[in-house]
Amino acid sequence: MELTAFGDAFDGLKTVSDVEYYASDQAVAEAKNQFRSENYGNAGALFYKATQLAANDGAAWLGLAACSDRIHRFDLADRAYGQAFRLIGPTPEYYNNVGYSYLLRGKLQDARSNFLKAYELAPNDPTVANNLRLLSSSVKNLER
Repeated sequence: MELTAFGDAFDGLKTVSDVEYYASDQAVAEAKNQFRSENYGNAGALFYKATQLAANDGAAWLGLAACSDRIHRFDLADRAYGQAFRLIGPTPEYYNNVGYSYLLRGKLQDARSNFLKAYELAPNDPTVANNLRLLSSSVKNLER
């Protein structure tokens, strides 16, 4: 299998050029499929296209931020998170994603603060609980 510079499968790229015929929700759906397949560059391109099709689509901005995190473009992630917050507000998903972004950057206090905000809003969310465990594991690994 041939890979792009982002480590994505080239197969996913065909969806990027076709997306101009999609509504933004279709672009977001395809972007989520690419994200689940760990094709973060392709997913990012699709989420970006979705933001161009519908600039007020908070889910597209949040997805773009998450993809930017995964390819370590934290400058782009921060801008996309800012736009997402303006559109969707302080949701558990927003705080969870921002927390994970900080975790990837090694900013564990900021990660904890955001994960706890997500937990307060959605105490039964398994993703938030998992990320709090992941953070705890990260802290223990640093202490060794």
